[in-house]
Amino acid sequence: MNSSDEQRAAGSAGTAKGGRAAQLKHTGLRPGWTTGACATAATTAAYTALLTGEFPDPVTITLPKGQTPSFALAAEELTDAHAMAGVVKDAGDDPDVTHGALVRATVRRLPAGAGVVFRAGPGVGTVTRPGLPLPVGEPAVNPVPRRMMREHVAEVAERYGGSGDVEITVSVDHGEEIARSTWNPRLGILGGLSILGTTGIVVPYSCSAWIDSIRRGVDVARAAGRTHVAGCTGSTSERTVVAAYGLPEDALLDMGDFAGAVLKYVRRHPVDRLTICGGFAKLSKLAAGHLDLHSGRSQVDTGLLAELARRGGADATLAAEVAAANTGLAALQLCAAAGVPLGDLVATAARDEALRVLRGAPVAVDVICVDRAGTVVGRSTVA
Repeated sequence: MNSSDEQRAAGSAGTAKGGRAAQLKHTGLRPGWTTGACATAATTAAYTALLTGEFPDPVTITLPKGQTPSFALAAEELTDAHAMAGVVKDAGDDPDVTHGALVRATVRRLPAGAGVVFRAGPGVGTVTRPGLPLPVGEPAVNPVPRRMMREHVAEVAERYGGSGDVEITVSVDHGEEIARSTWNPRLGILGGLSILGTTGIVVPYSCSAWIDSIRRGVDVARAAGRTHVAGCTGSTSERTVVAAYGLPEDALLDMGDFAGAVLKYVRRHPVDRLTICGGFAKLSKLAAGHLDLHSGRSQVDTGLLAELARRGGADATLAAEVAAANTGLAALQLCAAAGVPLGDLVATAARDEALRVLRGAPVAVDVICVDRAGTVVGRSTVA
C-alpha cells in the first residue's frame, strides 16, 4: 500500500480533530485491506479480462466509504471459459492470520438472467450450521463482500458490454490450514476461511497504542465540551449511534474490543453520558463481565444467554436451545421467534456491567446492540 492509499484508508485522519480517523492517525499504525476487498479487486480484474482480454494491473476498486485503493495482481490466468486473478492480502500493521495470503477469484460466464453466483474454492469455507449471516450450504463469503463484488461486476459489465451474469469462485491459497487458527471450525465454517469485511479496511490494533488512542479520544471530546460520547465497536455501530443521537465526530470513540479501556478512563475523566454500541455477540461478552471483547480473549457465553432468556420469559425448552446455540446470533434468532427480548436483556446486563466498572462515577450509561446490518436488536434504558 503506498502513502496515498494509506491516506485514503485512514479517511479524513489528516484533518479530523477527533473520532475514528483521528484515533487511527494517533496510533501511527498502518491500515490494511480485508479479504473482502482483496476478493473484490481480484473479481474486478478477472471479469475485466474475461470481457476485454486484458487484466487491469493494478486494479482499482471503490470501498463502501468511497476510498479507491489500487491492488497489484499476484496471479492471473485467462482462457476462453474463465478468468482468474489473485491479490496478496496486506493487513497493514494488524496481526491478522490472513496477512500475506493469496486471495483468488475465478469468474465464469453464466446464461442471461442467472445473476451473480458465489462458489467456495479451495481454502474458503462453507457454512454448515445455522446462526451465521449466511444460510447453511453457502460459501463463507459475507454479505458486504458479496455486495461489493456484485456492484463491481455490474460496473465492469456496463463499461465493457457484459451481461453481468457470472459465477465467482473465491479461493485462498493454504486457507484451510490458516483457518485452523481461527474460530471458523467451532462456528461450523468448514473447509477454509471466511471472506470478511464491512468497510474493506483492516484497522490495526496494537493494544497499547489503541488504548492510548481511546484515552486521547476522550480528552478531545471533553476539551470540545462534549457531554455525551459513544464507544463503538466498529463502523456499523458508529453509524447507528450517529443516526440515533446525531453525535459529532469528536464525540465518537472507536473502542474496538477494548470496552474496559473506555470505561476505566471515563471513570477517571467523567462525561455526563456514555453510550456503548456494538454487535450483539460482542456486547453479550461485556454483559458476562469481559472487558476485552476480542474473539481470541473472550467467548460468547450461551449459558448466560440462556439465563437471561429465562428471566425474559423463556421456557425450559427454549432456554436449553439457547444454551446449545452455535452463535450469539442463533440464540438471538431463537428468542426473537418466541417473543423473548434477548437483545434488550443483553443490553441491560451490559449496561449494568459498565456501571459496575464505573464504580459510581457521575456518568449515565445506555447500551445499544446491533446486528451486522446495523439494525438495532437490543437497547437498554439510560441509568
